Amino acid sequence: MERALQSAAIIVVLLLVQTTFIPLISLGGFLPDLLMIWLVVVALQRGQIEATVTGFAAGLLQDLVATKFLGLAALSKTIAAFVLGYFYNENMVEQTLGSYRFVMLVALGSFLHDLVFFLVFLQGTEQPIFFLSIELSAGMALYTAVIAVLPMFAFSRRYNTSWAR
Repeated sequence: MERALQSAAIIVVLLLVQTTFIPLISLGGFLPDLLMIWLVVVALQRGQIEATVTGFAAGLLQDLVATKFLGLAALSKTIAAFVLGYFYNENMVEQTLGSYRFVMLVALGSFLHDLVFFLVFLQGTEQPIFFLSIELSAGMALYTAVIAVLPMFAFSRRYNTSWAR
C-alpha cells in the first residue's frame, strides 16, 4: 500500500511538472514525456502487471488534466507499459536502470506510446496519418530519451554500476 501511495504521489508531481514547466522547453513542437520515464522505472523494478496498472492510472490522470480525448492517453500508456513489462528481470534491475538500456527502453516505450496515441488522435485529418504519426512519435521518443539520460546517471551513481566508477 505504501508503494502505491508513493507511486501515486510521484505521478501527480510529474504530471504537474509535465503540464506547467515542460511546455517551456519545447523543441520544434516536441515535448518529452516524464510520465513515460517513470513507467519504464516501474516496469523494470516491479514487473509487467504493476507497470500496466500504473500506466493506466497515469494515463487516465493525464487525460483528466491535460487532453481533450478522454481515455486515449490511458490506452496508449497502458499498452506501452505492458510491452515494457516484458523487459523486467529481477536479477538485472540495477544494471538496466544504470545503463544505456534504460534510455533505449524509454525510447521504445515513448515511441510505442506516441505511435498509438497519434494513430488514433490524427484520425480525420487530410494528411497521411501513418507517416505523420511515425514522424511525431520518433521526434518525441528521441527527446524523451535525451531527458532520460539524467535519471540514468542518477541510477548509475546510486547502484554504483561498473561504468560509473
